Amino acid sequence: MIGQVGYGAGTTERERYASALAGLWESLSTTLARLDAVAADLSSFDAAAEKLPVLQNRLHWAGELVAGIEPPSGGERAHAELAIALQCARDATAEMREALEVEGVSGAWRRVHEWRGALFNVRLARRRLEAGSAVPDLPDERVEQFDWRPAVAIMLVLAGTVAFTAGAVATLWPIWAVGLALVAASFLVFEL
Repeated sequence: MIGQVGYGAGTTERERYASALAGLWESLSTTLARLDAVAADLSSFDAAAEKLPVLQNRLHWAGELVAGIEPPSGGERAHAELAIALQCARDATAEMREALEVEGVSGAWRRVHEWRGALFNVRLARRRLEAGSAVPDLPDERVEQFDWRPAVAIMLVLAGTVAFTAGAVATLWPIWAVGLALVAASFLVFEL
């Protein structure tokens, strides 16, 4: 009787996870290369209708495999990102296939950038997963309120300058004194 193959005592959770994904990467790289070859050449779109269902199923298989693997602690977000990227690539491939059938090559060609973006996201998610880092958590967004102090200070300086100049030209000392007071008040408003 043949016993089950198991992991050794020194095998870490990350090593088991990497081992579980090793077969996926080889197959997935081939699938993505074939999809990229189709997406890169308009003349290959004629024959693509036959290739896309098989490649779409391979993306689906890869997504199912990823869904069945438990990520190590700390890698949940990157693992989920890979699963979502695979699903989006599969769906984008299906949309390309449908566009080829319904609209022909010209209609499908208009969607090629979106499709290639979905394929690129799979590679990006894989790189993040291999690096052991996901997209960093963004800090909670705080609603910043507009600070009126600089605006009020600028208005006081402008009003004070106009009053001081008008008072100096008209030789009316109370008006230029008000102008000086407004400029001084602008410093107080800005510092509060």
